[in-house]
Amino acid sequence: MGDYIVEMEHITKAFSGVKVLKDVSFRLRAGEVLALLGENGAGKSTLMKIMSGVYTRDSGTFRLFGKEQGDLTPKMAKSLGIEIIHQELNMCGHLSVAENIFLGRERRKGGLIDKSAMNAEAERILKSLGLDMEPTAVVGDLPVSGQQLVEIARAVSFQAKIIIMDEPTSALTDKEIEDLFRIIRKLRAEGCGIVYISHRLDELQHIVDRVTVMRDGE
Repeated sequence: MGDYIVEMEHITKAFSGVKVLKDVSFRLRAGEVLALLGENGAGKSTLMKIMSGVYTRDSGTFRLFGKEQGDLTPKMAKSLGIEIIHQELNMCGHLSVAENIFLGRERRKGGLIDKSAMNAEAERILKSLGLDMEPTAVVGDLPVSGQQLVEIARAVSFQAKIIIMDEPTSALTDKEIEDLFRIIRKLRAEGCGIVYISHRLDELQHIVDRVTVMRDGE
């Protein structure tokens, strides 16, 4: 495991006067899988949304790769290498796997979308992850588990250094969970820091290096 790539100190956040994060500190190393545990409402998602630019903190400091950060937007967080894979998938079902991977940053040639280039790059990414999936397949025709793997491929295509996975195995079969764990191990070996949010405690021994537990915003 490498140095800390995320350091959040004394983070507080309130909604309508109700504190949901109370002086929280959180650290993530390069090349580790960190489980973030706690009941619903414990503050896990709020903390991760601050990291990924969805929410702004009320107070506290946030360092990313050793550099102190102000308030981020989702676009800024993405440009800094942070990707979040939500439990509620955000796919365009009528588009292909490749089109979803490159949505909003389509490859172009002569001013037109270059589908062949996108398909070729998507195929390279899918193969690098060991996924047997056609880049031209329509995402809406894939099972939920397949769509989740497309989300992971999209995060990899951004060359993310920090990936937040929110309940990533909730819709997966045992075989698909093994595929996911294999991908996570590969990303960890490449120096990626992964935050793994799960209620399935039996999974942790197979994939997690360290655990942070939240309760009532602390």
